[in-house]
Amino acid sequence: MLVTVKIPVALLQYTGNESELRTDAYTVEGLLRNLDDRFPGLSAFIVNENRELRRYVNIFVNEVDVRSGDGLMTKLKDGDRVNIVPVVAGG
Repeated sequence: MLVTVKIPVALLQYTGNESELRTDAYTVEGLLRNLDDRFPGLSAFIVNENRELRRYVNIFVNEVDVRSGDGLMTKLKDGDRVNIVPVVAGG
């Protein structure tokens, strides 16, 4: 079961400039573990030490924010598109 992950520009340096990745995962949490296995340390920018999504990062599965559902336990299915989006702040 493959899902496509869109990597934001801010994290491309950690993925060797790969902006779109494919991985096999059944949940968002599993997807993050897979990414961290492939790119050690990457998930530290996405989740905190308690394995909770950081406040300044949003994850969307097929345009639906995981925070509006099961969070990192959101289930994935073959062909899903996952977007990791850092929150932009400024003034």
